[in-house]
Amino acid sequence: MTTTSWNHSSRLLAVAAVVALLAAAVAPATAVSVAETDAPDSAAVGEEVSLTITLTELYREPSLEQWELSGATELTNPTWTVVLYDQTGAKVGQESFGGQTFAGVSVVADDGVSEVEVQLTGSVPEVAEYTYDPHQTFEAATLEQVPPGGGANELTSVATEHFTEESQSAREALDAASSEIEAAGNPSEATETFGLAVSAYESENFDNAQKLADEAKGQAQQAQNTANRNRLILMGAGALLVLGIAAGGVFYWRSQQDSTDRLG
Repeated sequence: MTTTSWNHSSRLLAVAAVVALLAAAVAPATAVSVAETDAPDSAAVGEEVSLTITLTELYREPSLEQWELSGATELTNPTWTVVLYDQTGAKVGQESFGGQTFAGVSVVADDGVSEVEVQLTGSVPEVAEYTYDPHQTFEAATLEQVPPGGGANELTSVATEHFTEESQSAREALDAASSEIEAAGNPSEATETFGLAVSAYESENFDNAQKLADEAKGQAQQAQNTANRNRLILMGAGALLVLGIAAGGVFYWRSQQDSTDRLG
């Protein structure tokens, strides 16, 4: 029995090892570290924004001591600047591109390249589809490593929320209503109105979304006030009950004392 159990366990371990090796072979090896990403979390439609991505540890995979960098963005009228540095921090190369994609920047260990800085400037695009949760975002930048044999490994992807003045005002009203509804214990009427507000927001009817959000907030506050008032009434009734019981006890005690005095 012991031998059979051991052989079965050994087979399981061997199978697990093979699966792990196959997974490692299939998974793309990203031989680069993204040291820093300086990008806005959110921005208004039409606003000009800039971001910077710094890549280090460019050759962690020994077989990839030479590769190409490519990038893409949904920013409009973008300008890319790719700067190559050596180990001393000295600039050893620079390339600039226009357009929403670029490709063909050579990163070669023998050239002394040890760090890559990608700078991007462009305008925030229109919102294709509004969503309240999660926030609507666009692809600010995606960078890929292209090995000599072809294929591509994604190094990083940066998503940024975008909005208009009207959508932002509606979202702020929705956020305020959501907080009030949660604080009030999610009353059904307010929750239902809030759902209508979200639907209006995602349909780009921002004025109606804001009005409904304000209505839901008021309903939540009213429900909270009613709950607080009922709580106070119950507390008052409880206090009166306690006082009544105490008064009855005192009355009973005194009546017993009077009876004892008369008997005496």
